[in-house]
Amino acid sequence: MAKWSRQLARMALVALAAGAAAATPATRPVAPDLRDEIVYHIFTRSFRDSNGDRQGDLNGITASIPYLKSLGVTAVLLTPLYPSRVYHNYFATDFAGIDPEFGTMADYRQMVRELHRNGIKIYLDMEFQYVAEGHPWWTAARADRNAPLADHLLWRDRAAGVMEDGPFGLREIRHFGGDTHGVTTVALTHPRSQAYFTRYMLDWVDPDHDGRLDDGVDGFRLDHMMDDLDSRGLQTNLFADFWKPLFTRLRAANPRLMFVAEQADWSDIGTDYLTRADTSAVFAFPLHKALRRFDREAIMAAIARTAAATPAGKHQLLFAENHDVNRIASDPGITPEQLRTAAALIFGLQGTPSIYYGQELGMRGAALPGFADDQDAIPLREAFKWAATDAAPTQALWYRRPGAAYWDQRQARDHDGISVAEQTGAPGSLLNHYRRLAQLRRAHPALRRGTQSVRADGPSLLIIERALGRERLVLVANLSAAPARYDGPGAGTRDLLGGGPRLRPWQAALFKLPPSSPPRRETRR
Repeated sequence: MAKWSRQLARMALVALAAGAAAATPATRPVAPDLRDEIVYHIFTRSFRDSNGDRQGDLNGITASIPYLKSLGVTAVLLTPLYPSRVYHNYFATDFAGIDPEFGTMADYRQMVRELHRNGIKIYLDMEFQYVAEGHPWWTAARADRNAPLADHLLWRDRAAGVMEDGPFGLREIRHFGGDTHGVTTVALTHPRSQAYFTRYMLDWVDPDHDGRLDDGVDGFRLDHMMDDLDSRGLQTNLFADFWKPLFTRLRAANPRLMFVAEQADWSDIGTDYLTRADTSAVFAFPLHKALRRFDREAIMAAIARTAAATPAGKHQLLFAENHDVNRIASDPGITPEQLRTAAALIFGLQGTPSIYYGQELGMRGAALPGFADDQDAIPLREAFKWAATDAAPTQALWYRRPGAAYWDQRQARDHDGISVAEQTGAPGSLLNHYRRLAQLRRAHPALRRGTQSVRADGPSLLIIERALGRERLVLVANLSAAPARYDGPGAGTRDLLGGGPRLRPWQAALFKLPPSSPPRRETRR
């Protein structure tokens, strides 16, 4: 009886969400405001092991909450948790439940409770455009291609039993363990799929379907999101026909939900995602690219382009790294000062800072050439360095295989100075620099919600002014290999980053300005 009661309650909630959206089309849900957030992006398998099996897990994340709070984190973004045969979990073998190597649903609920109790939101990464061999839909379709569950899949020739390719024209995925399994595409616009994903996402938003939201997620990251999936002309107008209706129904259950789209085309500024699909935020890819080059003119152009493309109430996540790109600390010729200035720009520019786990330590990693998906990106996703040695019980060394290229060429080494244990007590460490930036962002509303004006002065200085009410701050970055001096407003005051107006190569400074200070020019020294 209880089972049927839960099912009826779930059906009622879905109907209520759909009805609310239809009955009040002019009512705009309360949009989530990300300006106060600091997002921490966790590659779940590599973050922290709690039980000695070398797999990062949910209890490890729960145990890491004090560390996250010390870093000023207000939201965690977790890579997919659902069961999968690939180590990154992006191709599901079942959308329901938790990958057993990460823990149980009870572990998940305990993690959510503790995160929320400590004022930290949780965003889950989702990619349900594809499924892998072994998924219940796949199994049902192979047994009977006319079975109702087979309607969830996209068919090239259903009569002949031929499914469509997966992403990038793939029909098979090689697993880290060595086996190969199939992958195919989901029929997103089929009514069965739309109904399923509405129910599925509501289960994460309100797990008990009791109207209380403290046990649910605060948002989602939508991986590889496209209007025309994989540009194949097979599933088009998805923004209007699939994504926006889904968001509308979910927002009826929780108006504060955040939906962050990962643009499949990284050159896309994201305007259509924010308007036509009605996502809450996108990733600031153009700014990321310019920042990694430390190119002042490119950064200024990207800032202007990003601002013009972002409607009021929408947001851009600022980042230097994510799980798909090389670590910034492995960029050729990168200096420790550049790592600090990249962080200052992410925290000081208009937008929402997103930190990829280990970025705050200067963790290194670059993709290896010539390997398949199961291996080449492992260097970007190495175990988070809690301790100075690999032997520490918390290290999530799930990929440890001596003799394999990705192990023998790994970046992390014992006692290399790139760990929480080694940097916590060092006042000048990169980790403590990140902590200081988070404290400054929290202490100064202008850095979170203020207006932004950007200018260049002299041959090297990038100057960003943030203002809110009577509070004004100016972030100055010397984007050159030569020293420079800043003589503008605030130069006579204390640099909140601990330096001063004489800027070393690639150094940044942050000054608090008196109201209405006129701009002045840089002089070279």
